[in-house]
Amino acid sequence: MHMQLGRYFIIGCLLLLSSLTYAAEIEKPLPVKNTVPVQKAASILVVGDSISAAFGLDKSKGWVALMQRELGDNYRVINASISGDTTTGGRYRLGKALSTHQPVIVIIELGGNDGLRGTPVRQIRNNLEAMAVMSQEAGAQVILLGMQIPPNYGDRYTKAFANIYSDLALQMDLSLVPFLLEGVAGVEGMMQDDGIHPTESAQQTMFEQVDKVLDTLLSAK
Repeated sequence: MHMQLGRYFIIGCLLLLSSLTYAAEIEKPLPVKNTVPVQKAASILVVGDSISAAFGLDKSKGWVALMQRELGDNYRVINASISGDTTTGGRYRLGKALSTHQPVIVIIELGGNDGLRGTPVRQIRNNLEAMAVMSQEAGAQVILLGMQIPPNYGDRYTKAFANIYSDLALQMDLSLVPFLLEGVAGVEGMMQDDGIHPTESAQQTMFEQVDKVLDTLLSAK
């Protein structure tokens, strides 16, 4: 009888020791793997209209796509351009885009559709200024892409429209591409049949216009 009780006592002790050992094992911290932290590529946000949305073309052939290929994995380019968009539309949707993507640079290419509709210059300027302020307050630098409209809108309006971009860039210390379609507008083979939208051949020229300004900003970082 005593031998049997002693055997049960020994077995109980072994079971208790086993359970304590198991508990100690599961409380041990898991081994840490030798992993390298993944750094998220900084974002560059492009907010534009059909000129940047590559209207009539394969989007992968547009100047924004060319910029992404040039930058490689160092930066992630978000093309938030919508064909037919205006400065009012861009201003309305910019806040969400800034919050979602947290870009280090915002490229604004808007105003052309406003001008073609005869939108008051003051309204266009106010919208672009508001977008620049929103971007700067979100911690992003701004590149403003200048546009021009055909002279048939009248000399006064045409000049006032063109001056929006240079005046705003000077006032707010923004980086500026004076005219995105320089070397494209009016050049044979560079515009689609509608006379408004650039061809695939023009995309490299536009990209180079932007890249000169963008490269200056990125070099300073």
